[in-house]
Amino acid sequence: MKIQEIVSLSRVIPVLTIAELGHAAPLARALFAGGLRVLEVALRTPVALAAIEVMRKAVPAAVIGVGTLTRAVDFAAADRAGAQFGVTPGLTPELAAAARGARYPLLPGVMTPTEVIAARHAGFNILKFFPAEQAGGLSWLQALGAAFPDVLFCPTGGITSATAADYLTLPNVVCVGGSWLAPSGLLAAGDWAGIEQLAREAAGLSANHSEPARGVRAK
Repeated sequence: MKIQEIVSLSRVIPVLTIAELGHAAPLARALFAGGLRVLEVALRTPVALAAIEVMRKAVPAAVIGVGTLTRAVDFAAADRAGAQFGVTPGLTPELAAAARGARYPLLPGVMTPTEVIAARHAGFNILKFFPAEQAGGLSWLQALGAAFPDVLFCPTGGITSATAADYLTLPNVVCVGGSWLAPSGLLAAGDWAGIEQLAREAAGLSANHSEPARGVRAK
């Protein structure tokens, strides 16, 4: 699948930090049952790669990606774990080269107009805006819309259930990423029904992003 197909599957992509491998399967099932088809596992814990393998087996119909790719070697490790897409917090020439050699598509991160230009030059026009709230949030995306009409964004970082819908009304936002869907308290309690309800609420968010930004083509 191309990255545009993947980010178009869910209005909200959960960004998951999994510390206990036993949480991986029930977490994936709960989020998918709530209507979220695309899940991102952040490489922030020792069990992250193993969690991707477990989640893919537990919910074959879901699309499981890997986030926080910061080194070229991470791409190969994620591929072996079965990741179906990758996400980076930023983009360097090294990461762009690794992405070209990967068997899955990449959603690279940007924060400034210069980084958007560099990412577009490297062949990417669907980008992660990170950290969204800290870097300017809605006003940043609105300002960049005119300058980059051929670019779509997935803002991530500081977005909550209360602010996600506002982002999704922007024409250059295809989806948002958020960690609020798997709060540590619910994970620790094994409250999979509670997580499923959060996913259901997120999946039901109204958005006006059915039409891609002018000139955007899948990469």
